[in-house]
Amino acid sequence: MALIEKIVWEYLWGMPLIILSLFVGLYFTFFSGFFQFRFAKHAFKVAFSKFFAKNDEKEPGTISPIQALSVAIGATVGVGNIGGVATAIAVGGPGAVFWLWVAGILGQVIKMAEISLAVHYRSTDKDGATYGGPTYYMKKGLGEEKKLKPLAKVLAFIFTFGFGVGFVITMQNYTVSEAVSSTFNVNMIAVSVVYTILLYLMIAGGLKSLGKIASYIVPFMCLFYIIGGVFIIGKNVDLLPGVFGMIFRSAFTGSAAVGGFVGAAFTQVIKIGMSRAVFSNEAGWGSSPMIHASAKTNHPVSQGILGIFEVFIDTIVICTITSLVILITGQWSSGLSGAALTLSAFESGVGGLGRFILTIGILLFGVTTSSGIYAQIEVLVRYLLGEGKKAEKMILTIYKWSYPIPGLLLVIFAVSNGLPGTSVWLFADMSTALPIFANLLVLLLLSGKFFALLKDYKARYMGIGKIDPNFKVFYEDTLKASEKEIV
Repeated sequence: MALIEKIVWEYLWGMPLIILSLFVGLYFTFFSGFFQFRFAKHAFKVAFSKFFAKNDEKEPGTISPIQALSVAIGATVGVGNIGGVATAIAVGGPGAVFWLWVAGILGQVIKMAEISLAVHYRSTDKDGATYGGPTYYMKKGLGEEKKLKPLAKVLAFIFTFGFGVGFVITMQNYTVSEAVSSTFNVNMIAVSVVYTILLYLMIAGGLKSLGKIASYIVPFMCLFYIIGGVFIIGKNVDLLPGVFGMIFRSAFTGSAAVGGFVGAAFTQVIKIGMSRAVFSNEAGWGSSPMIHASAKTNHPVSQGILGIFEVFIDTIVICTITSLVILITGQWSSGLSGAALTLSAFESGVGGLGRFILTIGILLFGVTTSSGIYAQIEVLVRYLLGEGKKAEKMILTIYKWSYPIPGLLLVIFAVSNGLPGTSVWLFADMSTALPIFANLLVLLLLSGKFFALLKDYKARYMGIGKIDPNFKVFYEDTLKASEKEIV
């Protein structure tokens, strides 16, 4: 296990990837005109308007914007917010929370960019269904527009391979099984089997059905968790100044050993904070764009703006609530980690009822996350198969019924070998580094396209600048226009 830990923190999540993540976030923040700060009001207005907007069948796409947002938030707001954040604090100390915030603030504009590009370069199949994601803007943006096909293929392979590892190493089943098992004192493998059955029920109807279910479950799920966490923080509000002081002090100096906490150096604090933020909000990971690319929308940036709202809710709100509950109750130095640490903090804050409420929340988070990731990987399967292949339907069916199995096997493996939560989460960190590296490089290379889309959006919908009537907001429309010119 020591070897895996070295690989994760020295190579995969080493300082080069951390520096790249910070650079890309600052780059997009600066050249977008600090969009997530200056136009936060507009972003939230757009997001909330989607909650009440009627589904316009005339707009291109497969699912409504709010369904896409719900599936994407369901995939991001999950076990990473509970088990992942808790493990970050258990390993990196309070300072990890600061770097989690930094990644969340910069991640808002990164996710906005990747969603916008995914919608712009998306494909439409013969049935009118739309799908896209990083592999599509790698192929079309880098390969076709920029004539960099060899580079596009290499980066697409790295992205797909890394994301494929995440198919095998899935944390949702494990975290839910761990939480339910410790709360109700039942066999962890038995819980995992029940969870697997629930997941089959969720994904049985495909993306359209999943979008409808998520649009009902996800808002309730988030509100449910926020109320419980805010109640505990409110009860201990007098301790907040000390907690914030502890976070900022240890963010740059590391943390000394306290109780069951072993202490962490500065480099470990920043690495664990950044990696857990990305695992939670998925900014730069390239996963959420695979869902948003299917949304009915008339402009890529209109959907991309939802990425700002998505990361804000996930990291700035829910991850912060988890962090403050763990720190304010003093459980962070108990020696616990993962979901067990968060459960202990909630129980310490409001008694046994708090542990019960959180367990239900973890179950909802886990199921929506797993089903959201299912939809994301389906996009990769379509990309690998190629468009319009006869075997597509059969292979997608095989994928659907095999998808929940690796999560069950991971639980069986962990229980059989007595692996602690911190060790299992190391495997999760392995699955994020490669796709993030490939995706961030592509975002930089295609940044000009994003800024052009953003300029057009501002002119059309925000009254900033002049509208170019010849600008095409979808790549497929650009191709059609080119074909007409040739004819």
